[in-house]
Amino acid sequence: MALRRSVEGGRRGSASTLLIVGLANPGEEYAGSRHNIGGDAVRLLAQRRGVRLALERRQRAVSATITTPRGPVTLAVPTTYMNESGAALPPLLTRTSLAGLTHLVVAHDDLDLEPGRLQLRLGGGLAGHNGLRSIAQVLGSQDFARLRIGIGRPTHKDQVTDYVLKRPTGARKAALELDVARAADALEVLVDTEFEVAQRQINAARD
Repeated sequence: MALRRSVEGGRRGSASTLLIVGLANPGEEYAGSRHNIGGDAVRLLAQRRGVRLALERRQRAVSATITTPRGPVTLAVPTTYMNESGAALPPLLTRTSLAGLTHLVVAHDDLDLEPGRLQLRLGGGLAGHNGLRSIAQVLGSQDFARLRIGIGRPTHKDQVTDYVLKRPTGARKAALELDVARAADALEVLVDTEFEVAQRQINAARD
């Protein structure tokens, strides 16, 4: 809980109105995998906004800040492995001086949503996601927002690990790239409008 108190009362960096963290595993081995869709969406948003995600001193994430109608928004992708994602948060929160954890949005893959479906929500469970679990443990709270990016489930439960970690090919690769673009579209709505407005628009969207 000490970290949460520091976020809400001990701000030291240049304030951002929003911190968007896209979850992904580092390295070429995992590039383009379903598990990396959150990080890939944040990287695409940064590209669209003309900024380069870079590693700063003492940070455990690549990040950049963009200008939006709502004020500065920081985009970040941890450089840790997925199950250690929470380690990237303390330096980012110190740097961005968020008003509270409700201004943190984590973009992540979600097995419980069909491919192409998106859901923006505040708080909620961890759904067995190791990245979310790590963040919640470090923050001492689950009261942060999430952009859930649907990837669906494989036919058999024992295929889940390969399904999320291996890079799809052919038509499946093309479909995943389209879903990354849709997630980046949703993040664009989020950074340019109020949370509640973005939530209604994103959650109501269909293919």
